[in-house]
Parts: sequence; structure tokens; C-alpha cells
Amino acid sequence: MKKAEFIDAVAKKTGLSKKDTAAALEAMLDTITEVLKKKDSISFIGFGTFSTTERSARSARVPGTDKVVKVPATTAVKFKVGKKLKDEVAGK
Repeated sequence: MKKAEFIDAVAKKTGLSKKDTAAALEAMLDTITEVLKKKDSISFIGFGTFSTTERSARSARVPGTDKVVKVPATTAVKFKVGKKLKDEVAGK
């Protein structure tokens, strides 16, 4: 499902216009991004938790060669699935 299709589906369920739904979705995504930039986590009970994790610098071998490259330290985003979502997707 693409973003436009998602907006259409949410607009139908909520009765909001596509324009209002798109604005709400953008605000939600911007807010999640801002929270994660601060290295904080955000939880939606039953759905899941978005958080960040620090990955340290390391050396990695390029597949098919003997070349070794240095991979810099970075911050990655994690998502832990909530129980309700996990059960819904599993069909329980």
C-alpha cells in the first residue's frame, strides 16, 4: 500500500477529507521523526514502540573480495511490535 492509498483508506474510515487526513498523517510522521531525532522513544499501546539504538563503528568485509571497509557509527531506528498488533496479524 502506498501513502496515497493509505490516506484514502483512513479518510474513508474517519469521514475526514483527504486533505485533512493527509495533513494529520504528515503531522504525525513529523512528530514521530522529531521524537526519534531526540533519541527518545514513542509508544502506541497495543501497536508498538519506535525507538533508536546506537550502532558502534566497525570493520566489514566487502562480499566477493578481500577488501575491508570501515563502517562509521550511526543511530538506527527500531520498531518493537505490540501484542495486540502481533495477535491481529497472526489471526488470533
